[in-house]
Amino acid sequence: MPLTKLQFRPGINRDVTSYSNEGGWVDCDKVRFRQGFPEVIGGWEKYSPETYIGTVRGLHNWVALDGSNLLGLGTESKYYIEQGQQFYDITPIRKTSTNSITFAATNGSSTITVTDSNHLAVQGDFVTISGAVSLGGLITAAVLNQEYQIDSVPTANTYTIIAKDTAGATVTANASDSGNGGSGVDGVYQINSGLNTGVGGTGWGAGTWGRGTWGSAATATVATQLRIWSHDNFGEDLLLNPRDAGIFYWDKSDGLTARAVNISSLGGASNVPTICKQVMVSDVDRHVIAFGADTINTGEQDPLLIRFSSQESATDWTPRSTNSAGDLRIGSGSEFVRAVETKREIIVFTDSSMHSLQFIGAPFTFGIQPLATNITIMGPNAPVAVNDAIFWMGRQNFYLYDGQTKQLPCTVKERVFFDFDYDQADKVYASVISEFSEIIWFYTSNTNSLANGGTGENDRYVIYNYQEGVWYYGDLGRSAFLDRGIRTFPIAAADNYLYNHETGYTDDGSVMTSRLESSSIDIGDGDYFTSIRRVIPDFTFNGSTAQEPTVNLTLQSNNFPGGNYLQTELSQVDRTAISTTLPFEQFTNKADVRLRGRAFTLKIDCATLGVRWRLGSPRVDLRQDGRR
Repeated sequence: MPLTKLQFRPGINRDVTSYSNEGGWVDCDKVRFRQGFPEVIGGWEKYSPETYIGTVRGLHNWVALDGSNLLGLGTESKYYIEQGQQFYDITPIRKTSTNSITFAATNGSSTITVTDSNHLAVQGDFVTISGAVSLGGLITAAVLNQEYQIDSVPTANTYTIIAKDTAGATVTANASDSGNGGSGVDGVYQINSGLNTGVGGTGWGAGTWGRGTWGSAATATVATQLRIWSHDNFGEDLLLNPRDAGIFYWDKSDGLTARAVNISSLGGASNVPTICKQVMVSDVDRHVIAFGADTINTGEQDPLLIRFSSQESATDWTPRSTNSAGDLRIGSGSEFVRAVETKREIIVFTDSSMHSLQFIGAPFTFGIQPLATNITIMGPNAPVAVNDAIFWMGRQNFYLYDGQTKQLPCTVKERVFFDFDYDQADKVYASVISEFSEIIWFYTSNTNSLANGGTGENDRYVIYNYQEGVWYYGDLGRSAFLDRGIRTFPIAAADNYLYNHETGYTDDGSVMTSRLESSSIDIGDGDYFTSIRRVIPDFTFNGSTAQEPTVNLTLQSNNFPGGNYLQTELSQVDRTAISTTLPFEQFTNKADVRLRGRAFTLKIDCATLGVRWRLGSPRVDLRQDGRR
């Protein structure tokens, strides 16, 4: 038999058996498909050596009038503006205590008890202390007068901090630390920190809405929902909102060290929302829109209420005949989840329905129409817009809206949803990699769940290539991701760093391992034995930085389809456990092998630094064989 060209269907199919998927691919990591052929994805490197505090759940990039390229990023504890690889803390202030703080230290302990009546702080909050004097020993004024993260909150009038010096090293009190810090100690408290992980029994239908009467306010000591930020630029300034909290305004002209302030404190503020789930600036008509906001003059949050300011104003929210401020209510669903703006409309998701919000002019300003019911959405960051289309992850399905709402045919549903940590559904983060026509979702696998001893953070991704209509996936932990546009590379957040993506072919300078595996291939329907004697590779290594780029190609045979090629223990499967691994370099012409079986699979893996590989159509010397 002459050499047989191996040509595979693009994309991964995990929803059928390996034999049923003959001629396709069944598993991969760090691999994408382009023009029907597989290749390794681009690598990543740290954008900046600087770190931030917390886990980023939102990124927003814009350019100011002076040309400054600004990036907003929000964590469960802080909100930062990044410029020039530096992070500037603009977290809003909620309270300032003047001449009211005292301290108590214990000999041999680094824990300092702080007394401040009705401080309303929660564990993890940040407070900046000033005006203190030495406690008499090692707890000096320099130790006390700095920013601290609150360690615990024993009572409504006290909390504890861990003493540190200006370099961040822990300081232990001695017997001389018997003072109280003086009578002129001030404390500036940043807004309460949010949760960094999902809490069982909370989320939509719980939290504020599950405690006491409908609309009853939460106390400062209770946090039930993951801290997720929404943000949008109002001109060169920034509006930001921690979900289920107030709306804050950062004025670029005040400088990078200025903190955001509640919009209710700005001049001319009138009936601004005190709480909402998302803030957005409508690009076409320049209204500020608050979703899931409180009703005017009551302070009671309505999970389906949409309020909007007067045109060109971030502060005027009082409806009058002389302005365009107003409100409307979503007609179905039980709670607002997310709003996404496209070129022609704003798509509004509730927990079970989808609506179109459009500017219609006076006298109603906005109109809302239902688009679909009985849909699902995994979390607030699960949808992403591409031009006039929106893709999102639901529960057990993926969806597309492009004028019509439809389920996306998906060949990796079982791989994603059978190993999904639904307790961390709000951590799902969708983005687009426009250079390769890809929609990417990062999510937490059940394997990495807290219940199974994992971190409870995103550790996997799944990609839909909307140009080629194929799916693939891999292992990579990212809490937020933003496509390139204003910046040269896509940017992502993980492990307290920002990373540039699609740059080089390394894992921040280390080896980035990639792999790809085919389904079983046989002669006929497996009623003949196959002999493979030679392999002619078809790889390209263009773009590699390695001096000798190399990939491994493994051929593995078996006798019966009962063998799951994804199992790690070959001895558990009834097969002839024969495999050959061949290292292919740039100038390898062929490889001679001896392999027999009813069927075989092809595996590719690369663990070499700086290798960019792409597979074409390899050929094998495939012959019908007998059995001795």
